[in-house]
Amino acid sequence: MIRPETPTAAQPAQISLAELPLRPELVGQEPYGAPQLDVPVALNVNENPYAPSEKVAKAMAAAVQKAAASMNRYPDREALGLRTALANYLGFGLGPENIWAANGSNEVMTHLLQAFGGPGRTVLGFSPTYSMYPEYARNTLSNYAVAPRREDHRLDAELVLDAVRHHQADVVLIATPNNPTGTTTPVSIIDEICTGLAEVRPDCIVVVDEAYQEFTEVPQDSALALLPRHQHLVVSRTMSKAFAYAGGRLGYLAATPAIVDACRIVRLPYHLSASAQQVALVALAHADEMLEKVDALRQECQELQGWLRDQGFEVVPSQANFCLFGRFEDRHAVWQSLLDQGVLVRETGPEGYLRVSAGTPREMAAFREALTTTMKTHRMKAQAKEAHA
Repeated sequence: MIRPETPTAAQPAQISLAELPLRPELVGQEPYGAPQLDVPVALNVNENPYAPSEKVAKAMAAAVQKAAASMNRYPDREALGLRTALANYLGFGLGPENIWAANGSNEVMTHLLQAFGGPGRTVLGFSPTYSMYPEYARNTLSNYAVAPRREDHRLDAELVLDAVRHHQADVVLIATPNNPTGTTTPVSIIDEICTGLAEVRPDCIVVVDEAYQEFTEVPQDSALALLPRHQHLVVSRTMSKAFAYAGGRLGYLAATPAIVDACRIVRLPYHLSASAQQVALVALAHADEMLEKVDALRQECQELQGWLRDQGFEVVPSQANFCLFGRFEDRHAVWQSLLDQGVLVRETGPEGYLRVSAGTPREMAAFREALTTTMKTHRMKAQAKEAHA
């Protein structure tokens, strides 16, 4: 048996990350992640702020206890029960063969790019958009190309098709509502894009990321309706946002069975634990209760946008549970001032903007008060600076 040596002053220092033989594209990179800080008001990661009820929490605990009784056995590798429940939740005539589930939508996207991206292939996004997209591409050795959105942060078919043609894209990522702007791409536009790709780039996979779809004005107005007509279309969803299930880490997609089979090829064995599957089934069985605050959060976000405009801020019209507002000469100073008052928002998106998530009425009141105080302080400093100029 080899015993660890007692540390001595003569031993070399621990190796640093910079000294490791990393892949070249990882050198100097930082791990992704929004700040996880213990603050009274956390409005930075677009969570549903309302926890599951005591009844649902007890049902989840019972599901974990039941799963624990057979924890010596591998879980259902195909997660067939969970995929059936997800298909029933979505509707649109979908069955379990149309659904793939994974550890958050992050893993869903990774599976898709492992299957359809990779060396020599290009993934196309439209900026500003979700900051993880380039990392999914990097981690799957895919080339990531980006095209700018319109000035109003929206997309149209001509813009997308031109970008696909220019970059010879193999996978197109369209977030709707888009993060961080909250702007949507109508189903009619997605239909035009998919139809146009049949001539421009017929093998191109179109991934429509509907992570925030439940918060939109008409949640049923979804790209899911297009799946029977477009065999290369994928619709990605998550239970992390509207479903108040961020801690459960459950993402999923809907597509033709062939695309699901492609994901099955690249997934790691038993990628969803038995407990993860069972707790997600409980959440889906109580879908009405898990989603009951969605309407209130939608309304809260719309009222927040109105209030911000009344205060003189520029606001990007959002259909999600968050919005971008600005513009600030020094957005980090504003972010820090809010944090100093116990309110955490997200420093992301176009330069000069901050993103805030919809919260409870108490959290929204705290945000308004903190922002009002911050801007008053900044105005006083600016006036004092002018007086001394």
